[in-house]
Amino acid sequence: MTTWGLILETTVGSGERKHTEAYVMAHVEGEREAALAELERRARAYAPEHPRNPKRRRLFRAGDGFLLVVDGSWQSHATRFCVAELLDDTDRPPPAERREPEPVAAEERPATAATPPPPPPPAAVDRDEDGVPVKPSWLGRTDLP
Repeated sequence: MTTWGLILETTVGSGERKHTEAYVMAHVEGEREAALAELERRARAYAPEHPRNPKRRRLFRAGDGFLLVVDGSWQSHATRFCVAELLDDTDRPPPAERREPEPVAAEERPATAATPPPPPPPAAVDRDEDGVPVKPSWLGRTDLP
Protein backbone atom coordinates (compact mmCIF):
# COMPACT_ATOMS: atom_id res chain seq x y z
CA MET A 1 0.00 0.00 0.00
CA THR A 2 1.33 3.44 -0.91
CA THR A 3 2.04 6.00 1.80
CA TRP A 4 1.54 9.64 0.90
CA GLY A 5 2.99 12.58 2.80
CA LEU A 6 0.92 15.73 3.14
CA ILE A 7 3.50 18.51 2.90
CA LEU A 8 3.09 22.15 3.89
CA GLU A 9 5.61 24.80 2.75
CA THR A 10 5.19 28.20 4.29
CA THR A 11 7.08 31.44 4.85
CA VAL A 12 8.16 32.07 8.44
CA GLY A 13 9.94 34.97 10.07
CA SER A 14 9.94 38.58 8.99
CA GLY A 15 12.17 41.11 7.33
CA GLU A 16 15.61 39.78 6.39
CA ARG A 17 15.03 36.63 8.48
CA LYS A 18 12.05 35.56 6.38
CA HIS A 19 12.51 32.06 4.93
CA THR A 20 10.54 29.02 3.77
CA GLU A 21 10.12 25.91 5.92
CA ALA A 22 8.51 22.59 5.03
CA TYR A 23 6.49 20.42 7.39
CA VAL A 24 4.95 16.98 7.03
CA MET A 25 1.41 17.50 8.30
CA ALA A 26 0.35 13.85 8.11
CA HIS A 27 0.67 10.56 6.26
CA VAL A 28 -2.16 8.94 4.33
CA GLU A 29 -2.16 5.29 3.32
CA GLY A 30 -3.97 4.28 0.16
CA GLU A 31 -4.84 5.91 -3.13
CA ARG A 32 -3.48 9.27 -4.30
CA GLU A 33 -7.01 10.65 -4.68
CA ALA A 34 -7.74 9.98 -1.01
CA ALA A 35 -4.53 11.79 -0.06
CA LEU A 36 -5.46 14.75 -2.26
CA ALA A 37 -8.92 14.91 -0.70
CA GLU A 38 -7.42 14.98 2.80
CA LEU A 39 -4.89 17.60 1.69
CA GLU A 40 -7.66 19.80 0.30
CA ARG A 41 -9.60 19.51 3.55
CA ARG A 42 -6.53 20.60 5.51
CA ALA A 43 -5.69 23.41 3.07
CA ARG A 44 -9.20 24.86 3.35
CA ALA A 45 -9.04 24.78 7.17
CA TYR A 46 -5.45 26.08 7.47
CA ALA A 47 -5.05 29.44 9.24
CA PRO A 48 -1.54 30.83 8.66
CA GLU A 49 0.21 32.92 11.29
CA HIS A 50 0.82 35.75 8.82
CA PRO A 51 -0.72 38.07 7.90
CA ARG A 52 -2.25 38.90 11.24
CA ASN A 53 -5.15 40.82 9.66
CA PRO A 54 -5.97 39.04 6.40
CA LYS A 55 -7.84 41.07 3.79
CA ARG A 56 -8.32 38.37 1.15
CA ARG A 57 -7.80 34.60 1.02
CA ARG A 58 -7.48 32.57 -2.22
CA LEU A 59 -6.95 28.81 -2.55
CA PHE A 60 -5.70 27.46 -5.90
CA ARG A 61 -5.31 23.89 -7.13
CA ALA A 62 -1.78 23.51 -8.54
CA GLY A 63 -0.44 20.19 -9.89
CA ASP A 64 -0.18 17.75 -6.98
CA GLY A 65 -1.49 20.17 -4.41
CA PHE A 66 -2.78 23.59 -3.55
CA LEU A 67 -1.51 27.14 -3.19
CA LEU A 68 -3.01 29.39 -0.53
CA VAL A 69 -2.45 33.13 -1.03
CA VAL A 70 -3.50 35.40 1.81
CA ASP A 71 -3.32 39.15 1.20
CA GLY A 72 -2.52 41.28 4.21
CA SER A 73 -2.40 45.02 4.72
CA TRP A 74 1.15 45.37 3.37
CA GLN A 75 2.05 42.14 1.61
CA SER A 76 0.81 38.72 0.51
CA HIS A 77 1.79 35.44 2.16
CA ALA A 78 1.80 32.15 0.29
CA THR A 79 1.54 28.59 1.60
CA ARG A 80 1.95 25.53 -0.61
CA PHE A 81 0.33 22.19 0.10
CA CYS A 82 1.43 19.13 -1.85
CA VAL A 83 1.06 15.36 -1.88
CA ALA A 84 4.24 13.33 -2.21
CA GLU A 85 4.80 9.58 -2.21
CA LEU A 86 6.91 8.41 0.71
CA LEU A 87 9.81 6.39 -0.66
CA ASP A 88 12.08 6.10 2.38
CA ASP A 89 11.97 7.10 6.04
CA THR A 90 14.84 6.43 8.42
CA ASP A 91 12.54 6.71 11.45
CA ARG A 92 9.72 4.55 10.08
CA PRO A 93 8.80 1.57 12.27
CA PRO A 94 8.93 -1.83 10.55
CA PRO A 95 5.56 -2.98 9.23
CA ALA A 96 3.69 -5.14 11.71
CA GLU A 97 2.89 -8.68 10.67
CA ARG A 98 -0.79 -9.10 10.03
CA ARG A 99 -2.27 -12.12 11.73
CA GLU A 100 -5.85 -13.17 11.88
CA PRO A 101 -7.22 -13.31 15.43
CA GLU A 102 -7.63 -16.83 16.72
CA PRO A 103 -11.20 -17.80 17.57
CA VAL A 104 -11.88 -18.16 21.27
CA ALA A 105 -14.18 -20.87 22.50
CA ALA A 106 -17.14 -19.79 24.62
CA GLU A 107 -15.81 -21.50 27.74
CA GLU A 108 -12.40 -19.78 27.35
CA ARG A 109 -13.78 -16.25 27.11
CA PRO A 110 -13.04 -14.17 30.17
CA ALA A 111 -15.99 -13.19 32.31
CA THR A 112 -16.95 -9.56 32.17
CA ALA A 113 -15.54 -7.60 35.07
CA ALA A 114 -17.99 -6.25 37.59
CA THR A 115 -18.19 -2.51 37.99
CA PRO A 116 -15.72 -1.24 40.59
CA PRO A 117 -17.12 -0.23 43.95
CA PRO A 118 -17.74 3.48 44.50
CA PRO A 119 -14.94 5.42 46.19
CA PRO A 120 -15.19 5.85 49.93
CA PRO A 121 -16.65 9.14 51.18
CA PRO A 122 -14.06 11.84 51.90
CA ALA A 123 -12.74 12.06 55.43
CA ALA A 124 -13.84 14.92 57.65
CA VAL A 125 -11.58 17.95 57.30
CA ASP A 126 -10.81 20.56 59.93
CA ARG A 127 -12.04 23.93 58.67
CA ASP A 128 -11.79 27.54 59.85
CA GLU A 129 -14.94 29.45 60.78
CA ASP A 130 -15.20 30.67 57.16
CA GLY A 131 -15.12 27.10 55.77
CA VAL A 132 -11.55 27.08 54.45
CA PRO A 133 -9.63 23.84 55.22
CA VAL A 134 -6.89 24.27 57.82
CA LYS A 135 -4.54 21.81 56.09
CA PRO A 136 -3.53 23.02 52.56
CA SER A 137 -3.70 20.71 49.54
CA TRP A 138 0.07 20.46 49.17
CA LEU A 139 0.29 18.82 52.56
CA GLY A 140 -1.49 15.68 51.42
CA ARG A 141 -5.18 16.46 51.70
CA THR A 142 -7.33 13.61 50.50
CA ASP A 143 -10.65 15.45 50.29
CA LEU A 144 -9.91 17.07 46.90
CA PRO A 145 -10.73 15.39 43.58
